[in-house]
Amino acid sequence: MEATGSVGEAPGGRRVLVVGGGIAGLGAAQRLCGHSAFPHLRVLEATARAGGRIRSERSFGGVVEVGAHWIHGPSRGNPVFQLAADYGLLGEKELSEENQLVETGGHVGLPSVSYASSGARVSLQLVAEMATLFYGLIDQTREFLHAAETPVPSVGEYLKKEIGQHVTGWTEDEETRKLKLAVLNSFFNLECCVSGTHSMDLVALAPFGEYTVLPGLDCTFSKGYQGLTNCMVASLPEDTVVFEKPVKTIHWNGSFQEAAFPGETFPVSVECEDGDRFPVHHVIVTVPLGFLKEHLDTFFDPPLPAEKAEAIRKIGFGTNNKIFLEFEEPFWEPDCQLIQLVWDDTSPLEDAAPALQDAWFRKLIGFVVLPAFASVHVLCGFIAGLESEFMETLSDEEVLLCLTQVLRRVTGNPRLPAPKSVLRSRWHSAPYTRGSYSYVAVGSTGGDLDLLAQPLPADGAGAQLQILFAGEATHRTFYSTTHGALLSGWREADRLLSLWAPQVQQPRPRL
Repeated sequence: MEATGSVGEAPGGRRVLVVGGGIAGLGAAQRLCGHSAFPHLRVLEATARAGGRIRSERSFGGVVEVGAHWIHGPSRGNPVFQLAADYGLLGEKELSEENQLVETGGHVGLPSVSYASSGARVSLQLVAEMATLFYGLIDQTREFLHAAETPVPSVGEYLKKEIGQHVTGWTEDEETRKLKLAVLNSFFNLECCVSGTHSMDLVALAPFGEYTVLPGLDCTFSKGYQGLTNCMVASLPEDTVVFEKPVKTIHWNGSFQEAAFPGETFPVSVECEDGDRFPVHHVIVTVPLGFLKEHLDTFFDPPLPAEKAEAIRKIGFGTNNKIFLEFEEPFWEPDCQLIQLVWDDTSPLEDAAPALQDAWFRKLIGFVVLPAFASVHVLCGFIAGLESEFMETLSDEEVLLCLTQVLRRVTGNPRLPAPKSVLRSRWHSAPYTRGSYSYVAVGSTGGDLDLLAQPLPADGAGAQLQILFAGEATHRTFYSTTHGALLSGWREADRLLSLWAPQVQQPRPRL
């Protein structure tokens, strides 16, 4: 059968395959499921579980988020928030009108306590003063979106240039000025975690303002984020999702046949690592950008057009990991929510790069205090960049020992009990992920995300579309988020629905 024509001409309906069982792939499958135009729908997931970078694990007597942590901007315009609400996964506080109206500007709240590596506490007033300066400058970086030109290429360089000018006006003693710079350095490290990058010098200044922050106070799932993707899987017909089925190569622009469909030809054949092949009319690729970067030369046959391949190379994709520490007794105050770590003698204005093995932990921004599970107390540390990737190469024992020493040092208590256990993410090592999420890197623009989202063949008229692309890195304004990923899956499902089932197309969410 030719890849053109109407549904009425397709005796077996359109065969659609979704590669990747994260929220983008599941969102696309949910949208297509049940339409008579798509009776043959499969989702191939490389691992033993659905959810992708949404991953909740039972540990420490409760549930912890190894992957996505918060719904960012939980309000009416956020499809993840709406879906979670529909499934009954959120509490009264999360659903309250009050929470939905909070404007955070995308900035992380202030720490409850700030420890310096000298063992002294940092004045929260000084921390607040530096936060006001830093986030004021971050807001300024978003104003270059429509500028004819930018003063410097990256967000990091702009921040440093502006901070350098502020420093000249500081009138305090040398020690206080150094402390202020060390606190600012901690905010730089925090922003690296938010952006999923090694350094803010890698993040392009001009397009930075394109990222859109939704209103709402970031919230979590009390029973785990993965409950959302589990509900999505459960809503699909049994056996729609095929687990432990990694894809090796997507052969396209061809004419493939299958014994089960005599006389029909298919433009795409998806070859799996185990040798199985799936001839289909359309494939929706939702794999992470990190995986695409690593397998660009072998994942598509024929190779992707040069400009799409170049976009994949140029868009940034970094690592942000978590380290969970379990304690018998908390050493922090009962109302403590965020512990900041400030490394003395560090400054964003100096490019200090000590050997990773000696100083990887200096990139750690501090710890979020997780809600206590029964009598268990857990801190969740965040660390981004090359230091985060180096941390993945260490053993649990090495990480536990190192962070015990760090905590004893910063609290000034050499007898602070060591954590009972450690759990951590390793997103860079994960073979089907190879990092955490995307950012618009120096040398790329928001146009590259749009280019990545364009289906193939590029000149394919309507029904001849063979490969469609979804995932957070294909959403120009919500990249790096679960809601961006979900919307991208819906976008590609709607693209197929508009081709083959326009009379039954679902309304798009109002955003």
